[in-house]
This record gives sequence, structure tokens and C-alpha cells, in this order.
Amino acid sequence: MFLNNSDKTIKWPYIMRLGQRTNRQSGSALVIAIFVIIVLSLLGAALVKTLDSSQESVAFEVFGTRAYNTAQTGIQWQLAQIFPLGGTIQTCASISNIPPDVSAISGFEGCEIILAVDACVDFLHDSSRYYTITSTGQCNVGAEITSRTIEVEARSL
Repeated sequence: MFLNNSDKTIKWPYIMRLGQRTNRQSGSALVIAIFVIIVLSLLGAALVKTLDSSQESVAFEVFGTRAYNTAQTGIQWQLAQIFPLGGTIQTCASISNIPPDVSAISGFEGCEIILAVDACVDFLHDSSRYYTITSTGQCNVGAEITSRTIEVEARSL
């Protein structure tokens, strides 16, 4: 049970095996460190891609809102011609089909009102005139083109 002084010496093969085991453990730590670096790099790349996609969708939403407001301006312009304040109600044939230039207005840069040939259609039924008015707003920003179309139906009193 008691140790003998002669038994305290450590033999050479045991030291070799102990050194080899230590070298194997440090190699696995290196592999784990490289794995962690790769995983963190992939997570960072995914985060950058998500942020880029989010910024792009916000930009398209802003362009869509500008195009919608441009189309709404075209509708209001046509309605103001058909139903002038203090004037007589007009027919679609008597109003101008050339829309105003809105590109000089702040917030509408690169936008235009596009009216088709049949942007205003009217008919008479039971002494009331019915109107269908269509307007398309289109905004060009760089290579991106965004458009929105609005259609309104109105009736004379």
C-alpha cells in the first residue's frame, strides 16, 4: 500500500503517450474554432442579406405610394374638369385628355400621369349621367418602374 521510492520514477513510454494525447486535444480545439468561425460568418451573411431585402422592400413600398398618389392626382384632375365648381357638368368628350405635368412637384420627381384613350367613359341613364374614370400613375426611379392604376365611378345628381 505504501509507495516505494523506487516506484516514483515515471517511465518514458508513459510520457510519450501523455504528450500525444495532449497534441490530439489541441487539434480538435482548432477544428472547433474553425467551425465556430464558419457558422458565425454564415449567420452574419444571412443577416446582411435579410437587411438588404428589407431595405429593398421599403424602397418599393415608397415608390408604390408615390405612383398611387400620382394616379390619385390624375383622378382628382379629371373629376375637377367634369364637375367644375360653379359651372355646368361636362361630358367625357368635352374635357381635356392631356394630363398635367406633376414631375416638377416635390415628391413626384420622376412620376407622370398616364391616361388611356378611354380614361373617361360616360353614359346617360334615366336622366343621370354615369362616369367611369381611370388614371395610372407611373414613377421611374433609375431602372425601376412602378405604376398604380385607380378607377372611380361617379354619377351626376
